Amino acid sequence: QVQLVESGGGSVQAGGSLRLSCAASRYTFSPYCMGWFRQAPGKEREGVAVLDSDGSTIYADSVKGRFTISQDNAKNIIYLQKNSLTPDDTAMYYCAAVRPGGACSLSSAAFGYWGQGTQVTVS
Repeated sequence: QVQLVESGGGSVQAGGSLRLSCAASRYTFSPYCMGWFRQAPGKEREGVAVLDSDGSTIYADSVKGRFTISQDNAKNIIYLQKNSLTPDDTAMYYCAAVRPGGACSLSSAAFGYWGQGTQVTVS
């Protein structure tokens, strides 16, 4: 079965940077779509950035220009580089992958595979 494992979370001061990683196992569908979502306490989960197999990306307005999603195909890893962090970026961040045939968007509806999450705290 598909397995997604996130790493790279932690605590950082406002203005700082973090890079999250997500290692995917047995996710071999083509085309594919993977992305990052986050959920802050008391808030709904929101899509942050997604990347599909043709290299197209979509970002939430709140992170455009600050976050970058990328992939290392050889290692089956996706990354989320986060710069200029603010306290509003504090959340649990989840890596996710779309089910076969699902739409690649910031909506979580088509994402059937999820990691366990990694906490990011910005103070």
